[in-house]
Amino acid sequence: MSVFNKVIILSKKLASSLLKDEKPTDLEASDIFNDADKAYILNNLTDETLIKERLNLGNQIKKKEDWKKVKSNITKPSVRFLYWKYTAAAAVIGLLASTYFFRGTLFNNSTECMPVIVNNNIKIGTDKATLTLEDGSVLTLEKGNNYEASNFKSNGEKIVYNSKDNPNKLAYNYITIPRGGQFFVELSDGTQVWLNSETQLKYPVSFIKGETRNVELVYGEAYFDVSPSTKNSGSTFNVINQKQVVKVLGTEFNIKAYKDETNIYTTLAEGKVELDFNGINQKLSPTQQSNFNLKTNALLVVNVDVFNEVSWRQGVFSFENKPLKDIMKVLSRWYNMDVVFNNEEIENEAFTGILGKDQNIEDILATIKNFGIIKNYHIKNKTITLK
Repeated sequence: MSVFNKVIILSKKLASSLLKDEKPTDLEASDIFNDADKAYILNNLTDETLIKERLNLGNQIKKKEDWKKVKSNITKPSVRFLYWKYTAAAAVIGLLASTYFFRGTLFNNSTECMPVIVNNNIKIGTDKATLTLEDGSVLTLEKGNNYEASNFKSNGEKIVYNSKDNPNKLAYNYITIPRGGQFFVELSDGTQVWLNSETQLKYPVSFIKGETRNVELVYGEAYFDVSPSTKNSGSTFNVINQKQVVKVLGTEFNIKAYKDETNIYTTLAEGKVELDFNGINQKLSPTQQSNFNLKTNALLVVNVDVFNEVSWRQGVFSFENKPLKDIMKVLSRWYNMDVVFNNEEIENEAFTGILGKDQNIEDILATIKNFGIIKNYHIKNKTITLK
């Protein structure tokens, strides 16, 4: 494991300790820093100004959620607590990395090559989508454009359906998110859905009272916060995707099922779900992820760090020991770009870090380059070449 990856992992552990008012024992046991560095870091972590900043962070947590609920979930990781843990970790990373940097060993720029950039046309992703109505007409939804109909309204960043109708027959809409886009949908039953780049969702404009609420993730990635059956006349909620059906009882989960991938990943954040794969049933507990192979019908269930799987909806990409080729696939969807590897050996180089979705691509690549994952990169129009 690279030194930088060790710094990132240690930062997360220290951030978690700080939020729980625990002694930073992981720092004491670390082999990355010498005693002088550890004393310097500890002093900064206990500095009165930084303590006030952490208190402000704690106050924000109290405002966002019931603090008692958050504390009760510290031993069983919850998405909300993990969000704050990683936010704190991002601040601690700077301290640890800069400490190592000033020792002169983290980055070695003596042989640094400058990247070649020609007509960089790669833009940061934005809120945008196309909405296909039942009659086949298509609306463009994007930031700055407001649209209102009898059963929904949109401000260009999200679309919200009303719950006034109780139809006898279902009418469906399709919302399609292009590469370089993201969008938020609130269905007529109150279910909230965050849609990632290159995603399509099919859903009823209104659900029929008492009947199962079915939506279809045609392809792509979506995070669901499902309105419980107790608020919907006892009706259950199902998400259909190719050979998989996710049966829900009021919960939060993420499904990743892209067209260019042969696996469907379902990650449970909170609550309960039951998966049906061609008659094979599998229940998931929080922090579990199912991996269903569409070609072999093989099913694997593992425990994962939920934040890494769902951080995209929080405005960041969080990677832990992720191969560079997988990271660039994620980034290519958000930045709507193509990536070429000139050196196959770096495709499987593991990277651990947190990247902001609001960063421009040059800053992202510079970060990856500075951490020694790649030697250099070129940008031409909307194509990146990694070396």
